[in-house]
Amino acid sequence: KNIPTLPGIFEKITRLMQGSNTAAEDIANMISSDQVLSAKVLRIVNSVFYGFPGRISSLTHALIILGFDVVKGLMLSTSVFDMMLARGFHGLWEHSLGCAVTAGVIARRTNNPNPEETSIAALLHDIGKLIIRIELPEESSRIDQTTAKKGISTYEAEEQILGLNHATVGGWLCKEWHLPSKLSDPIAYHHKPSLSRFDQRPTAIVHAANALVRGIGFGFPGDSLVPQIDPKAWEALSISDSLLEEIIKEMDDKLEDAEDL
Repeated sequence: KNIPTLPGIFEKITRLMQGSNTAAEDIANMISSDQVLSAKVLRIVNSVFYGFPGRISSLTHALIILGFDVVKGLMLSTSVFDMMLARGFHGLWEHSLGCAVTAGVIARRTNNPNPEETSIAALLHDIGKLIIRIELPEESSRIDQTTAKKGISTYEAEEQILGLNHATVGGWLCKEWHLPSKLSDPIAYHHKPSLSRFDQRPTAIVHAANALVRGIGFGFPGDSLVPQIDPKAWEALSISDSLLEEIIKEMDDKLEDAEDL
């Protein structure tokens, strides 16, 4: 029905980022004009979410290290999750945060380039669920009832009730918000990573992170089912049994600290 309203500063910064001569300092100054937003972005940057060895004290520093797209994703995330928490969707927020942390661990452990971008995609991977719940409350109730009654996933119930799913809605939102394909692809195809149109590894990572976080029961994404990991996606990541043990150990440690967020 409607595109969720984002803070006006987000649109201004998006336009500024599209300029060919834009400097990190220019964007940092604009973000800093919203003190609450800038504080939230820096809090996430300095959290276990990224785990940088030294403290990042300025937005300019964050932009140089992470890049424009990641900081834009962080800004979007703070607005999205304010909406989640304001509506009492704490379980969905925790699941999303867990997926972001886990995706970062997998990306680094498998030597995937740009782990920060993959983490942001994981943080936003279920944005479509939030939009469905906000815009379609009656249908959302039917989805919950169908999930409970039939013992199926939210994804399957959405298909039955709406004829589409939250991943499709998330992909549409990414286009409306002008997010790059390296963020939009994992969001749109995290349930079907083989359909990813570009580099499939980030999508495979978000797909695997979603299953692992569901497996340990961190947060509540709408149902308690643990999806099977796509064999081709798992093969693309080349994760051995010993590496998986290391990933799960690091994931558990970081998720313990992530609860402070």
